Amino acid sequence: MTHSFSSFSARGHVTLVGAGPGDPELLTLKAVKAIQQATVLLVDDLVNDAVLAHASPSARIVHVGKRGGCKSTPQSFIEKLMVTAAQEGEIVVRLKGGDPFLFGRGGEEIEHLQAAGVPVSVVNGITAGLAAVTSLGVPLTHREHAHGVVFVTGHAKPGDAGTDWRALAATAFQARLTLVIYMGVSGAARIQNELLEGLPADTPVAIIQSASLPQQRQAVCTLAQLHATIVREQLASPSVIVVGDVLAGVAAAVAPATVLQSRTA
Repeated sequence: MTHSFSSFSARGHVTLVGAGPGDPELLTLKAVKAIQQATVLLVDDLVNDAVLAHASPSARIVHVGKRGGCKSTPQSFIEKLMVTAAQEGEIVVRLKGGDPFLFGRGGEEIEHLQAAGVPVSVVNGITAGLAAVTSLGVPLTHREHAHGVVFVTGHAKPGDAGTDWRALAATAFQARLTLVIYMGVSGAARIQNELLEGLPADTPVAIIQSASLPQQRQAVCTLAQLHATIVREQLASPSVIVVGDVLAGVAAAVAPATVLQSRTA
């Protein structure tokens, strides 16, 4: 069980903090408090530099990578840094893009810290999948279009077979679910082909790159056009792919099948 988040007065503590999807104004008040009180911050690449304005001038800031498709700091090394700093009496904040418990390896880090006897707590952040669809003006669930939502990764752990997209498509069709796919751009061709075995070809899809940031770009198409749209519009990581009828209104407003623009346009 994780320790409750109540005070940072005790020495030797780690807090996993979700920095949100990118827009620094989407930080929670609890996240700001944690950042302000940290003596050491271990920061992922996807965290907006503006978030670090809340850090104490005396805090030590260590950038530890973690960006899909790029060379990253080994997870074991990050975990060792957290344990060592906490055992030295530091107030450590592990600052992650999005939410620590949604594809942020927060579960692995909690287990490692607890095994080392290090007090640890978690501050949730707004996940990119939610911010992405919100930027399009649509929800993830809707009483008429989607009875639930599935957050799923498109990037399998080495040696893992990964998601069974055919089975997921069948379930999504029967249960009327929205699919939110993280880290799926590089595997979009396979994901598309296998989802088409259970979902209609004209199922609306959105690809949102750099959600909530000024440089956000997005494309709306059908499932049958997913991979071709990503290639044509040169969409890349970090992107979220959203599949489902909640996007029907957005797709209907697009002619012929795609819209691509920045948030600042």
